Amino acid sequence: MERLDKAALNALQPPEFRNENSLAATLKTLLFFTALMITVPIGLYFTTKAYIFEGALGMSNRDSYFYAAIVAVVAVHVVLALFVYVAWNEGSRQWREGKQD
Repeated sequence: MERLDKAALNALQPPEFRNENSLAATLKTLLFFTALMITVPIGLYFTTKAYIFEGALGMSNRDSYFYAAIVAVVAVHVVLALFVYVAWNEGSRQWREGKQD
């Protein structure tokens, strides 16, 4: 009897109240990847330019700009791919949980 009452209450609740935890988790994921998108490419650009291309490999200032930019672009693509992977898995997990209800 209690199962029927809980199911009836869940059916009566608006959808925005049922998924508050998933909304918070989605927002945390988005903020995490936003921070990664800002810090990782910029950090890798300056780190590879100064320490790898100019320091270790002895490249000129002009060449090191070019190769450090390539590293930063690759880093952007890696962060985007990770975000898509996490978002895809999170969506399929929520779909499976909703399917079991």
